[in-house]
Amino acid sequence: MLTKGDDYPIHQTAEPIAYAGTDRNFYDRYFFNGYNPEGSVFFAAALGVYPLLNVMDAAFCIVVDGVQHNLHASRHLRMERMDTQVGPISVDVVVPLQQLRVRVDSAEHGIRADILFSGYAEALEEPRYTRRNGPRMFMDLTRLTQQGHYRGWIEVQGQRIVVDGMTGTRDRSWGVRPIGMADPQPMDPPNFAQFHWLWSPLHFDDCYVLYNLNADEHGEPWNVGAVIGRNGKHVEHLRSATSTLRIPSGTRHADSASFQFVHRNGDETRIDLTVKWPFFMTGLGYFNPDWAHGLNKGPLAVGYDQIRTADIRTHLPPYSHIQAFVSATMTGPDGRVSQGFGVLEQLLIGAYAPLGMTGLLDPMP
Repeated sequence: MLTKGDDYPIHQTAEPIAYAGTDRNFYDRYFFNGYNPEGSVFFAAALGVYPLLNVMDAAFCIVVDGVQHNLHASRHLRMERMDTQVGPISVDVVVPLQQLRVRVDSAEHGIRADILFSGYAEALEEPRYTRRNGPRMFMDLTRLTQQGHYRGWIEVQGQRIVVDGMTGTRDRSWGVRPIGMADPQPMDPPNFAQFHWLWSPLHFDDCYVLYNLNADEHGEPWNVGAVIGRNGKHVEHLRSATSTLRIPSGTRHADSASFQFVHRNGDETRIDLTVKWPFFMTGLGYFNPDWAHGLNKGPLAVGYDQIRTADIRTHLPPYSHIQAFVSATMTGPDGRVSQGFGVLEQLLIGAYAPLGMTGLLDPMP
């Protein structure tokens, strides 16, 4: 089965590009977010390829005036992975590892966009994510993350927003994680009922920060990493990185957090975050019952919905997974204080002893 990708020197096995190993949960995905420093405009986009499900899907979201507009699209892949367009949404690589373009054209739903991401920092490979559930692979993926600036425009419901100079982050991940319909056959041990996930890209005047954490129910990290980059000139991988969250009673979403970083020479940096408001990742398909990643919705399907962010007062699905826009204060080893902004992504499911969390989705007491 030859496809366009076979004419590029990108093979990793003896198989044609159309065949991605044997795990039906293999995926290959683009993600983007962007925002202005005050957080009055926030947008996000994603496009996922699921070769063994023969599906490609995409989403584009923009939050303006307190309303999150979500455009969804899904189509049959037809085994052609190089055509990265799903209905009204497309992603194009302009300069590999440097520039990517996102375009949207849905007159029916009043959303159009043409935005160009340009990295102001190099693309960084995060620590490998590998997690087994008994004999079965639960997650095994690689992800790169890159900080950058945008230029271009977005139109939503007749309002035109120029994004020139807005800041954000894009990532690319590929490998294995749960997608599509769940396996109908129960297994022993049961599927994971615990997932503690934080991901935080932050922007400061003279540097940027990337932090990620996966931890088990005892608070032991099984994937953790942190870097401080000096605008692409020098990237320091911290010796250790820990985080603390303040979660109000009755919820599972933090309203503030702090990171404690230890440098290679033993110096310490502290970053304090204050949550301003949440972006709901269900707009990009996470926990979305109708637009979950990899669902077979036919040859082509397009849909739209909106969320008034201030009206959502629950941490239950489909609103469990959020990217909260935050302000950030960094205190360096020399006591110098810098102000910044960014996001704190949170997905807190199941027990987590350091915070006293119990049950699958029980709120903080």
